[in-house]
Amino acid sequence: MMNIYNENCLDTMKNRIADNTIDLTVTSPPYDDIRTYTDNIDTSWGEHIWKPIISELYRITKPGGVVVWVVGDGTTKTGSETLSSFKQALWATECGFNQHDTMIYQKGGQGANGSNRCYLQDHEYMFVWSKGRPTTTNLIYDRKSTMKTNTYDVTRRRQDGTKVTKTVKKNVPEYGRRYNIWKCRTTGKESARPEKSDHPASFPDALCKDHIISWSNENDLVYDPFMGSGTTARICIHTNRKFIGSELSTEYFNLAKKLINMESAPLF
Repeated sequence: MMNIYNENCLDTMKNRIADNTIDLTVTSPPYDDIRTYTDNIDTSWGEHIWKPIISELYRITKPGGVVVWVVGDGTTKTGSETLSSFKQALWATECGFNQHDTMIYQKGGQGANGSNRCYLQDHEYMFVWSKGRPTTTNLIYDRKSTMKTNTYDVTRRRQDGTKVTKTVKKNVPEYGRRYNIWKCRTTGKESARPEKSDHPASFPDALCKDHIISWSNENDLVYDPFMGSGTTARICIHTNRKFIGSELSTEYFNLAKKLINMESAPLF
């Protein structure tokens, strides 16, 4: 299955996707009213929309499947953050998802927003929800080890209060498991396709790729209910995953089709 549909994602999920079908969802929904979209969803976005979407995502996700929900918060006129992202995470757990990980996407100074009375905001949340225990965890090991030696001393206290020191030997790998704060710029080579700028809020190819390889295997089925410029679909092509997507805006749907059809050369 490799297709995207120019329709509301609720229609796609209810009419085209059976229970327990999707291995992984990677998506970035509208963030309150931070961006303006051609379908005007930013003006109507609210819990009456995202609650049924998250509920449907739980239904279509396989046991052991994962949803990656990349989201940020708007700021009200009084300077208060909306906390929509946390409300969505809490609702996901009410629907049955586990809050498997709360990750941070650090944008590296790109697109900072928020109140002028606060520190510059440079992050978004990447909620990783799982339907039960995740079946697939291809964790990325690219953090250079800081340990200089594989021999070190461990001091423990005996029951009588005296101390004993033992020398421990341990194999130290060259690279350790990545932290759950990922820094990725929204421009430059990490974005990959300059044409993506025709969409107001596309996320970086590298960010999408790392989630897809972390939580799915080749030939798995990946869904994106807010396909936008087609990032998730394009990365699936280059990582040998199947995909299905929904995009309400005809303009962005046509952009996504154009960019997906351009994928004849390697991205990475």
